[in-house]
Amino acid sequence: MPPGTLLRKVRQRRPSRRQYIGRQLRRAERRRSLRQDAMTLPNVLTIGRVAIIPLVLWLLDRGTPSDCMWAAIVYSLAALTDLLDGYLARRMKIVSVLGKFLDPLADKLLVMASLVWMVPMGRIAEWVVVLLLAREISVTGLRSIASSEGLVIAAGGSGKSKTALQMIGILALIIGYPYHLSLGFIDLGVVDLVVVGRGLIYVSLVFSLTSALGYLGMFAEAAEARRRPAG
Repeated sequence: MPPGTLLRKVRQRRPSRRQYIGRQLRRAERRRSLRQDAMTLPNVLTIGRVAIIPLVLWLLDRGTPSDCMWAAIVYSLAALTDLLDGYLARRMKIVSVLGKFLDPLADKLLVMASLVWMVPMGRIAEWVVVLLLAREISVTGLRSIASSEGLVIAAGGSGKSKTALQMIGILALIIGYPYHLSLGFIDLGVVDLVVVGRGLIYVSLVFSLTSALGYLGMFAEAAEARRRPAG
């Protein structure tokens, strides 16, 4: 091959200065867009929910009734931001890709970090946490595959019931000590909140596995419907 021909091919493969500058500008624009998304109020609340997890774990690790009560208060505030950031995102019409990624991630980190931390404290069994973690990883992977294939899998009633039961159950486990409780005129006596929390988590585990099977069934139906020829 003549040297001139080889040199021309090398020059053709090498991006021009204009192309290089264009790529750098597009990268800078993407970075700027992510920074702008991260600074919106809903995403700030979501990031704050992740940042507050170490405080919950630190208070739990101290383990006194007072510290556990404060951990429960901080956990409750973090859970409330989950409702607030979604409401604000819809109200302010600033739903972003970053927010769609961070919001469910923050929820799972808060729940799973709390459960894992309470295993060595004896408040929840290891096998329960393993099953819940396996369920979350499996469903997240399944929904990611479905999304990449253009399939939409909506959250079902079992998944929403699971979330509500988990939140209340974890709150009871975090408080973690017996207290004298009453409901109006009904005296419940001394209630061990660890027992209550475990019961709620066990029930949520049933809903978790049921909803996971539901997601799997919906994925299979959607995939089959897509493969079926139209008409």
